[in-house]
Amino acid sequence: MSFEAPATCNDLLNYRIALLLANSGALVVRLCEGRYGISRREWRLIVVLADNGPLLPSELAAHAHTDRPLVSRAVNDLSGKGLVVRVSGTETKKRARIALTDKGHALYRELFPQAVSINSRIMQVLAPEQIRAFDETLKLLTDSATQIFEADRLLEKADRRNGGSRRADFRAKPAAGGSVHPY
Repeated sequence: MSFEAPATCNDLLNYRIALLLANSGALVVRLCEGRYGISRREWRLIVVLADNGPLLPSELAAHAHTDRPLVSRAVNDLSGKGLVVRVSGTETKKRARIALTDKGHALYRELFPQAVSINSRIMQVLAPEQIRAFDETLKLLTDSATQIFEADRLLEKADRRNGGSRRADFRAKPAAGGSVHPY
């Protein structure tokens, strides 16, 4: 296995992070869905609102790193469950912010320590200096990915509004001696 010269999908950073997220996230999903009746996306929005206070839907989507339509659906579901409320702004009703209700805050206070416990159990295999190094490395990788994304943002963009997508011609041959992987 080598991040330096990937030969299989197991050597790709995104694939390995996806495996970590799938395994660790499954624990949180079971907790959210099984005990509290909310999805992982809904939990993410609750956490963002608890951390930042009331937000405009566009701000909530940006903080949660998700699409605005997905946030809109999740907010409707959370509102139906009595966990969030739309608070009209002073400008217009269109500028309503999304805020946690008392019930939403109570759910956060009950569930967040359990999520912290899952996080701690996963991280316990690392020594304190490894955790610090991992945190620094993760920040560097995230900053690098953000810079690359911003620089390449408009190179290939799907036209999803019109039902289209830009798909690569998968019949193309891989580079000499290489293979085509999804990551």
